[in-house]
Amino acid sequence: MEALYLLCSILSTFFTSLTLSLLLPFRFLLRWRCSSRAAVNGAEAVTFYEGNVWHERRRPVHHSFRYAVRYALIELDHAPPDHLSAEEARRVAETNGPVFLLTIPPSVGYVQNPLSLYYCYDLEGSTRRLRKCIAEVTNTPWGERASFVFNPNSDLVAKPLHVSPFMDMLGNWSIKANAPSDNLFVAISVQHPKLGDYFTATLTARRVSLDVDQALFFWLMPHKVAVWIYWHALKLWWKSVPFIRHPKYLNPAYREEALMRDQKLHCCQAIEWDKDKHLHVEGSDSGFVAARDGRVRWFAWRDARWPWS
Repeated sequence: MEALYLLCSILSTFFTSLTLSLLLPFRFLLRWRCSSRAAVNGAEAVTFYEGNVWHERRRPVHHSFRYAVRYALIELDHAPPDHLSAEEARRVAETNGPVFLLTIPPSVGYVQNPLSLYYCYDLEGSTRRLRKCIAEVTNTPWGERASFVFNPNSDLVAKPLHVSPFMDMLGNWSIKANAPSDNLFVAISVQHPKLGDYFTATLTARRVSLDVDQALFFWLMPHKVAVWIYWHALKLWWKSVPFIRHPKYLNPAYREEALMRDQKLHCCQAIEWDKDKHLHVEGSDSGFVAARDGRVRWFAWRDARWPWS
């Protein structure tokens, strides 16, 4: 069934992207003829970044790769995308300032975002301070999305999502990020009870001035990310790294277990699992972990839209 979904996605993406790519010149011509003030104002709410993603697996075999990426940093109050709204993000992160979303926009009918980040700021007088981040992780090819709040200075989160058929659900994600300016970085490492600190992923990027149309800047960017994911999954299979089935086939309670592991990780006293009481993302299950120091960790799971974003 998973292979069938993947095949359908590849075929659908190929023909849709080919058709829309052929129509791009007409789109540029129409935009040039009918440019508007609204389009200019919308562009002011977006900052563009260009950089690299680096992955390194150290056990049970060594495997690493790097690929170039392009991201958009969107101010959600002015340009709400198909993700959390700015108000929802503020409620989840318990902040009162602006919210920015770092993501790869759709390109010719396709979206692929293994990781999107919300930067949630607090206003302190005339200044703003990055207080919390919300990670939005989407797996491939299952089309699931998990979101959680973390401290950007440094945080440890129990793994909430099956992101790779070559990684089990055990272990924690050590994650940190800076406040985007001229440069940005995100670093995630996996701390496993048996394999130790065996996997690291980083994103480093710099702000760039856009001197071409946005559609050209991001043309086939999501497709390139997908190709890298599947190509290196094939390499791991070739290196005989054990294949692990999605836990939903063997353990339907894996999400609740992730909450329990995060509870133990932060010496928490209680877990709440109430979709009606708390902020609920449409089509999702939401879970909360309450810590002794009053902190609340918010998790939400839902299906990503098709094609998976």
